[in-house]
Formats: sequence, structure tokens, C-alpha cells
Amino acid sequence: MGKVYYVSKNVGLGMLVLAVAALATIIALSIAYDKERAKNRGKPGDEATDSTSMPPPPTTPFIPKEPWDHYRLPDSLVPLSYNVTLWPRLEPDARGMFVFTGHSAVVFRCVKETDLIIIHSNKLNLTTFYGHHAKLTGLGKATVPTIQKSWLVVKTEYLVLQLHSRLAVGSLYLLYTEFLGELADDLQGFYRSEYIEDGVKKVVATSQMQATYARKTFPCFDEPAMKAVFNVIIIHDRATVALSNVQPKIKSTLDSVIDGVPVSVTTFEPTERMSTYLLAFIVSDFVKIQSTQNNSLLVRIWARRKAIADRQGDYALSVTGPILQFYEHYYNATYPLSKSDQIALPDFNAGAMENWGLITYRETALLYDPMLSSTGNKERVTTVISHELAHMWFGNLVTLQWWNDLWLNEGFASYVEYLGADYAEPTWNIKDQIILSDVHKVFAVDALASSHPLSRREEEVNNPAEISEMFNTISYSKVRSSDRISYLNTFAFNNTVYTDLWDHLQKAVENTPGMHIPHTVHNIMNHWTLQMGFPVVTIDTRTGSITQKHFLLDPDSVVDRPSQFNYTWFVPIKWMKTGVEQQQYWLLQKTGMAIVTSHCSSVLDQHTREEKTSYHMSGLDQMRVSGEDWVLANTNVSGYFRVNYDLYNWDRLLSLLSTNHQALSIINRAQIIDDTFNLARAKIISTTLALRTTKYLSKERDYIPWDSALRNLDYYILMFDRTEVYGALQAYLKKQIQPLFEHFKTITANWTKVPTKHTDQYNQINAVGYACGMGVEGCRELIKSWYRQWMENPHHNPIHPNLKSTVYCSAIAFGGVEEWDFAWRMFKNATLASEASRLRAAMSCTKAPWLLNRYLEYTLDPTKIRKQDATSTIQYVARNIVGMPLAWNFVRARWGYIFQQYGKGSFSFSNLINGITKRFSSEFELQELKKFKEENLHVGFGSATLALEQAIEKTTANIKWVTENKAHVLKWFTEESK
Repeated sequence: MGKVYYVSKNVGLGMLVLAVAALATIIALSIAYDKERAKNRGKPGDEATDSTSMPPPPTTPFIPKEPWDHYRLPDSLVPLSYNVTLWPRLEPDARGMFVFTGHSAVVFRCVKETDLIIIHSNKLNLTTFYGHHAKLTGLGKATVPTIQKSWLVVKTEYLVLQLHSRLAVGSLYLLYTEFLGELADDLQGFYRSEYIEDGVKKVVATSQMQATYARKTFPCFDEPAMKAVFNVIIIHDRATVALSNVQPKIKSTLDSVIDGVPVSVTTFEPTERMSTYLLAFIVSDFVKIQSTQNNSLLVRIWARRKAIADRQGDYALSVTGPILQFYEHYYNATYPLSKSDQIALPDFNAGAMENWGLITYRETALLYDPMLSSTGNKERVTTVISHELAHMWFGNLVTLQWWNDLWLNEGFASYVEYLGADYAEPTWNIKDQIILSDVHKVFAVDALASSHPLSRREEEVNNPAEISEMFNTISYSKVRSSDRISYLNTFAFNNTVYTDLWDHLQKAVENTPGMHIPHTVHNIMNHWTLQMGFPVVTIDTRTGSITQKHFLLDPDSVVDRPSQFNYTWFVPIKWMKTGVEQQQYWLLQKTGMAIVTSHCSSVLDQHTREEKTSYHMSGLDQMRVSGEDWVLANTNVSGYFRVNYDLYNWDRLLSLLSTNHQALSIINRAQIIDDTFNLARAKIISTTLALRTTKYLSKERDYIPWDSALRNLDYYILMFDRTEVYGALQAYLKKQIQPLFEHFKTITANWTKVPTKHTDQYNQINAVGYACGMGVEGCRELIKSWYRQWMENPHHNPIHPNLKSTVYCSAIAFGGVEEWDFAWRMFKNATLASEASRLRAAMSCTKAPWLLNRYLEYTLDPTKIRKQDATSTIQYVARNIVGMPLAWNFVRARWGYIFQQYGKGSFSFSNLINGITKRFSSEFELQELKKFKEENLHVGFGSATLALEQAIEKTTANIKWVTENKAHVLKWFTEESK
């Protein structure tokens, strides 16, 4: 799935890859999607709790006693096929509700004797037959037991049928249900999306089944391992088109009249064997553009009529073909289906969803206007398409067994999305951005004591909220993977667990001459996937010693989760000495000798599956240097660990940055900055040492090091922008950013041209944004003049799309109600989703509290702010120093309502907690956070439960860090800004 704004680890296979030529690197990002509720139900309340709908907290923990008390299905029944008919009503009924009706017949095999049928069903009104919720028949010679009783279990979302006698092992049965459900606007299951076109409100029936919402559409065995074939019929208005995972049968859309209503009935071909979470059903009056690939594969882009007429789908169509061709070559397997539909939806909570053959997107992730969209918009379209298409093989063809191994799907797709995007747009050098987009991002989360291992035990991931929690940065941004061809062929149309991948990697190692690793793939990878976190490797160049330890951002935090490996990793270290690449080392213990992998012989013991290897030990004196020589480890961030050195080596590296920074690669310059800032927060090195890495930036012109520095300095801004430190910090940053601002002013001929390089366009955005924020002369006047020109002539926007986000935000921050109201009008009239998104974010930049409070209230009204955008808009306000306390008060006062609307099963709901608490750094704020937790235990936190614990942990660490570093930071910035 794609991320909203927005798996081994980068480490494990990553390391293995360095020693194993067959492995392909996989690093990624974090997903997100939010869950929301129907417009037809209730009004926003002002209270933090909702006593009518939320039960009091149980006095004792719930202990499952019966089979239907467990969130996991019993293993007694296996589905084979479904016949599903759905009829969504795109007009409200007499009660003002939008509904859908349907019926389903699932054929299943009994594999263990049982007198219970347990199948998922949630929020469906089921028709009763002779007092029971379903009809059961036997197939072939099977004798069918009669139903004794049936009932619905709300907590575990089941329909349960108790039979008078047992089902026979090996026999086939058919369970038939009829149902009515609400076509709500809650963005989950079968739901509705609304939009205005030419002054007319239009309704779309669409779907989002991942992770646990297919059961909200029809009764089903709603677990990823329960694959089946689906035969789908959709009844719909004659003026609309119906889409699903596969093509309609030839001449299968027939006009009919049902219950006096003229309709069309579309019958689809049977699907491949697939999981319920990948199903998709859509009814709309959208139109398409299409192309046919060389292998007769039909590729189509669907969207609103105006969007297609404005050619906003053209770019997506142009890159889809090349990316599919790349993956067919990469996987050595043809695309598994006969068509590839991609559709842009006005209301969609995630960035995108990899439904097999019918990928759904948020409009900002699929639509692009070359005249109005930015370079960033274009890159987002490319990478999200690439990510979702990667899933057509890895995730859909071969599927995870259970959600605890989500990283197996998302980690792989999140890495190869860069490969596919790089193939489609080779001049972007997009693979270099992995360091910023993923490695640094996952480092920040995985350095917490409250992190989790890449692969959890199945019993740790059960209910929908726990499943939603797995869709996070850890799952998306830590992985490497390989031997893809054998792996895909072996498990095609089936399910898999992560150990199957290690088996195939081990075969690749054994079958590759000259390839040697110090342990089996299982042993190496288990160290990375079965324990959380990552190491910091410390190299003392005075002695040549190397050590490793678990890196924690707060060294005083307590790690409660035990590790069978005692938080020790098998670490492959690529390194260089004074600019010359050296032989790779494997660090296998906390302290001790490293192993040179290129000088060893290895024989695999067929009984223990462990290598019996003879290694040539290399004395660590190779890493002992003196004079002007220096050591740099983890070259190009090839491994998943941070690096620390003795002070003498740090001094030599900083001297090199000051005198000849281009002697180090762009990626390693970014790495040095990011490592030092995080080592300083962990009290491993001094804060002033980290700050010294930014002194050379006045000479730096490349994007990746600058962005790494600005992301880390943002922490200082968040911690100190309410204190006396901020003045000195602002003066220092102004001094460092001004040469970059002047550089771009020159190469763009006074802002009249666009930089040629892809990354230079991004760096220009940084230069302008921070120059204005830090008070560089001429910047604010420039911004205000561009925005004023637009206000005077709304039909002609003089601001280049690349700079719109920065200009809009700054102009609204510098302005007042006139600038804000103009942005609101432009937002409401925007026909391009990415333009609306920019304006929505920019309106949170105002410094007027009353405007921010009014904007927060707008998030409760879906006619003003779409439900899919509500929580991110609150986060935008919280990012504003004026808006942060307003957003915090707003969320606390309405937690019960917000949680009901967005929190129970949402993937990105945790971002709300993270976004609001980023600045928290005082004891008062920590106590408020703890009080908020206590006061809302009876309401719950859903998928934000872990995020709340991490917010408390981060706030505690922030308090200590500020207390210990404030005086030093103030002194350093004051001296260096002179």
C-alpha cells in the first residue's frame, strides 16, 4: 500500500547483499491510512468522551474462552470460491442513508472435523432464513448438518453458526448469505466518495479492504492466508461503469429492471486465487485513457471526467508501461493478469492500495498536470505507481501468511519502487534519495526503546488495531531481499512466511561459486528481523578496535522487550581509509575481531545447516591510522547501523569537510551529519561536535547533505523556538543558508528559470523556504510580491509549481486574513488535487490564533475539509508554533469523537499523536500527555496506542536533552553566528 504524507531490515539482507552478490537492496517508507466514519451517523461533539458508545474499562483482562472469542479464525475450514453479487445505491433511501445490498455464496472445504462455522461479518444486516443468518448446503455427496443456532459476535466481527452435527473432513459445503450494508463515507470496506463536477454532486461507490474491511462488504474468511477464487457480479445504474479486479466477461454487461429500477448488470471473469484484502469494487461515471502493451496487456487510467479532459492522467499512463516492463524483467515473470487498471479517487485514506488488477489511488498520487504540478508531485506519482505495481507480484501473487510479516510485502515493494521509478525516470538519480526517504526515517523510530522487531510473533498481532499498527515506518523502511525468481515461482498464488525467503536465499548462496558468508542466511537474518533496533558501531582508529551496542536515542530508557540475541547483530562493514575502499568486515560479536569475508573458505554442514568456515583473521591494525589519514565506515550507507569514531578521527573527517568536502560522496556527507546529530542526542558524542558538521554547509550546494542537515536542525528549532536560544540559532542558519539562496538566485537568473537537475529543484525549495524563515534580506519581499500578484489576478498564478508550497505558506504567515481568505477561495475552486493539497497545508501557516482555531473547526465539517484530510490538517496546524497548543487543546477536547471517526483501525491515526507532540519538551507538557492518556483509557487509542507510548518516551528524552544542552547550544550558536 502507498503511504499518505505518505523488510528484513536495511541491515540484514543489506549486509548480506554486500557479501552476497545475488541479493537486492530493499529500503522503504511508512504507510498510512486513516479510518473514518459515515456522514450519516452523528454530529461532532465537544467532549473528550462518548459515554453512550464507549463501555467502561474492564476490571479484568478479557480471556478468550470460546472459538469465537479469538480474533484468528479456526483452522477447520478453507474457502475455495465465492459468488458475490453487490448492488450499491448511489442515491439516499427514504431515511437519507446510502446503502448497498447483495448476496454471497462461499464454497469451503472442511479440513478438521467441527460443528461450528465461524466466518467474518461486520456491520452487515443479514437476512434470516428460518430464524438463522445463513443457509448451508452440502456439495457432491456431502451430508449437510442442520443449523442449531446462529449469532453475530461484535467484538471479534464474526458470524457464528452452531450445527447439530459435525462437518465431514474432506467434504465441500456452500454457505449462502443475503445482506444490507451502509455505503458510508467512512473510507473502509465498500464505501462512498462524493465530489462536485460542473455544479452537480456525484457519488462513487468504491472500496478499501485492507486490512480487515472485506468483512464489512460481505461475509468472508477475511484473513490473507484464506485465498480463494471470486466470481463477482455488480448491479449498477445504467449511466455508470462497474470495475473489479478482472475484466467483465464478453458482452456481460446487460440492461435489466430490478425491483422497478432500470439497471445494468456486469458479470466479471473469475479472479485468480487471491486474498480478500486485495478485492476491489467500484461504480462511477469516471472515464479512462488507455494503452496496450506488447504482450496485449491493457493498461487504463480512470479518473473524474474533468481530470481526464485536462490530461491529468497522461503522465501516469506514460510511466506505467515502462515500469511494468521493468518488473517483468526484474522478476523474470510476466504480469499475472490481463489488465492493469489504476483509478484516482476523490476520497481515499491511504496514498494508494495494491488491489490486484485495480489499484486505487488518492488523486494526488496518480494525477499530474505539467503546467500546475511540481517536480515533487511528479516524483510522488512515479514512486507510488512503482510501489503499487511491485505488489502485483510480491504481495499479490505471493502473499504474506499473516500480518506479523507485513514487512515481507511492504519492505520489498518499498525498495523496488526506487528501481522501477529509476527505470522510468533515469535522469532523476532517485535511488540516491533512499538515504533521506527511508534510512534516516526508520532510524528515528527504531532507536526508541518502544520500537518493535521487524517480524513479530503471530500472537502479538491479532485485532484490527494491532494489525493497523504494523503499517508503520518499521514495516516499510527496513529491508533487503533477493532470489526473487525462484521465490515467486515457488509460492505463486499462495501464502508465505519470512523463513521461506531465507530458504531461497540460502540456496542462492550455496549455488553461487565463490560466495561465502559467516553464518547461514537464517542465522544472519534472524539477528536483524527477530530483535528490534540496530547497533552503533564504534571504531577507535588509535587502536583499531571495533565494538557494537544497541543504539538508543535516550540512553537512559529501559528496554523491556528481551532479545534472544542479547541485542547483538552480525554487521557487515564496508569502509575506506583516506579515500581508498578496503575489504569488507563482518563484526559478529559485541567486541572483538572482525572477519574479512573475501579471504575464507566455507563448507556447509548438511546436518546443522551451519557453515564450517576457515577464516583468515585480519588484525584490526588496518583500521589504526595516524597523521592526516582517516577512516570512514558504512560507505554509501550500505548497512543498517550508525557509526561512531574516536575524537581524533572525527576531527580529521570534519577537517576534510571544511577543506575538500567533495572528497566524500554526497551520501556519506549526509551520513556524517545524521550520525553525529543522533549520536549527540544519545549522549555518545558532544552536541557541539554534531553542530560542527554544519559549519561547512556554506560551501555545500548538493541537496542530500543539505536536507540531512536541515532535518536534524529542525529538531533544534522544535526544541528551542519558544526560548532565547532561537535568536542565535536563527542568526547562524541565516549565515549558512544565505550563500545557497544567492547561488539559486544566480543560476535561475533572478528566479526566472528552473534549475536543470532534479535534486537542484528540491534544494532550491529548501534555500527559499529557510532563507525566508531565517530572515535573509530580500526573501520575504520576493515571496509577498509573488503572492500579491496572484491575488490581483487569480486566473494567472506567477508562482512556479515547485515553489508554490513554500511561497503559499510564507505569504500566509507574513500576511493576515486577506491572504488566508484568498487561499481558502482558491482551495475550494481548485480542480487539481495536488494544488488543493498545497493550499490546505499553507493555510495552517498563519500566525493568527483565531484563524487557526476556525480552521481546526473546519476539520469537523466534511463539506469544508474531506474526511481523508482531517487528521493531516490538524497535524499541519500543530506544526505551526502558534497552532501547536491550539491543536493539542482541540484534540484533547474532542478525543472521543475523533477516535470514533478516525482511530479504531486506521493505519495513519498514529501520525496525529506524533505530529501534535513533536515540540513537547517541558515537564508540564509531559504531565499533560500522561494525564491525557489516563483520562482517555476508557475511550482507547486504537492504532495510536504505540505512538502515544513513544510520544511519552520522546517527550521524556526531549526534557533531559534540553536541560543538558540548552546552555551549550546557546553559547555555540552565539559564537558561530558572529
